[in-house]
This record gives sequence, C-alpha cells and structure tokens, in this order.
Amino acid sequence: MKHCAGQIKYLIAIKELTDSDEYVKCVSISRHLGVSRPSVSKMLRCLANSGLVYEDYCNSVVLTPEGEKTVEEIFANFNEVYTFFHKFLKLPAEEAHTQSILFITEFPKDTCERLKSIVKRTIKKRTS
Repeated sequence: MKHCAGQIKYLIAIKELTDSDEYVKCVSISRHLGVSRPSVSKMLRCLANSGLVYEDYCNSVVLTPEGEKTVEEIFANFNEVYTFFHKFLKLPAEEAHTQSILFITEFPKDTCERLKSIVKRTIKKRTS
C-alpha cells in the first residue's frame, strides 16, 4: 500500500516518540512536527481510517499491527538514507534526519531502494 508523504512523516514521528516515551499524545506529535493540533487530529483520523493507528488516539496514539509493519518498511529505507546523508555527506544529525524524511517521502520507492543498496555495498566494502 502506498502512503502519502504526510502519512509517512506522521508515522515516523509516532515511531520516534514511541521510542522515547511510553505514551504518545497529540500535543507531542504537534510539537515534534511543528504543526497545529487540528492538523494532527485530521491526520490521525486519516491514519485510523487506513488501519495504521487505533481509533482511540485521543488518549494515546498507538500503532496497529499494520501500522507497525508499515513503519518497519519505512525505517528499512530511512536508516540507510540517513546513513548516506549523515556519514557519507557529513550532514549534521538533525539536518540528515530532515533530508532523509524528505528523500523517502518525495523520491520514488525504487530510487530509495537503489540508494539503500549502494549504501549497504559501500559499508560492506569498508568493513571488509
């Protein structure tokens, strides 16, 4: 299933916030992404309708099993793209993070896969 750039950004934010806090609230997503709370509510409704987060997101935002699977797929590309921007291009961590999200949301999945392969091959050569 293809997800729009906004959905991917929110799913990444939910994953990152979940990793650092037990409960993810709408306000924490709002702060993390620098968007309004109504925007968060609207996107969470969309994610709930897509089966990626549970309907009761007002108390705490929790990914469904389908949402967790989708996040795993997103981060499979994100991690290598981040490595490229941070370690290869020497961008500061925060800028590499921002550029990685932009890259995986704006470029075709095939391009992400190709970059991922190049990064993995290069890392393998460096460690051999």
